[in-house]
Amino acid sequence: MILVTGGEKSGKSTYAMRTALAQGPRRAFVATAEAFDDEMRSRIARHRRERGTSFETVEEPIEVPAALRRLAGYDVVLVDCMTTWLGNLLHYGRDREVMAKDLLASLSGHEIIVTNEVGMGIIPLEPSTRLYVEDLGRLNAALAERADRVVFMVAGIPLDLK
Repeated sequence: MILVTGGEKSGKSTYAMRTALAQGPRRAFVATAEAFDDEMRSRIARHRRERGTSFETVEEPIEVPAALRRLAGYDVVLVDCMTTWLGNLLHYGRDREVMAKDLLASLSGHEIIVTNEVGMGIIPLEPSTRLYVEDLGRLNAALAERADRVVFMVAGIPLDLK
């Protein structure tokens, strides 16, 4: 399993897709975003065009663990991204701890998981934002522990951490 992390627009998704394309012919893509506004609709459409027919796409904003179990036989499953997934869990009032444990239990080892590092700045003033940053940090740490490889993207450059 490969975890690809970094800041916003650091090249995470591009790197993850290039890596996934080299993993074998049976490729799946789990997209976690939902189109809540015009900007997201445009972004999702652009990502669909970029993927083309190279991946079987599963759009799953909440039940990512179930999607991973269904796709366990694929050569590679690219999940983009944990940052959005966690936001969805908060938005829909889902139990983030239970869902994170289920996610970890659902990993087959053939995943490339994209996430963001959001806790590298100041401590947020708003309690819900602090909760989100802390939850994502814990989720990222748990994923990194399970990962065979961890890549940190900076300005489009992959840095191998593990």
